[in-house]
Amino acid sequence: MATRRDPLPSFCFHVIVDLFGPSDADKVFFKSVGGLRYEQEVIPVRAGGVNNTTFNLVGGMKWAPLVLKQGFTNGSKLAAWREKWTLGKTMERSRGTIIQLDTAMQPRAQWTFVRAWPSKWEIGELDASKNELTIETLELSHEGLTFEPQGPRT
Repeated sequence: MATRRDPLPSFCFHVIVDLFGPSDADKVFFKSVGGLRYEQEVIPVRAGGVNNTTFNLVGGMKWAPLVLKQGFTNGSKLAAWREKWTLGKTMERSRGTIIQLDTAMQPRAQWTFVRAWPSKWEIGELDASKNELTIETLELSHEGLTFEPQGPRT
């Protein structure tokens, strides 16, 4: 009997930001996480006398900022973290983990980011004609992202 390899659902995930501490990590929930992307820079080189090709050398790694979105509350840890950077107070960087879960809420994949700092914070439009939640967005610039499969490989 063949083992099925179903794709993982995008709505089941958990984010831990180490700066907020282990006891508070489970209390930080996000609507969405974006920016799980990186690319290797390509350096094109033309060699003298070789006119039919361009050699592509491997360059540095470029990391996209992580984009975290959640419902805004007046006790927002994300806004407080960004405010410390804005005021030049404790400019702390943090490590963190994004964990993708299966439908049984078991970890199946995780990405760990290092030396992250809040480079951009934004709050959604305030509009009295709409009946929506206020969403805050925080962009985290970081210095690396590693992928690690979790649980059984089915």
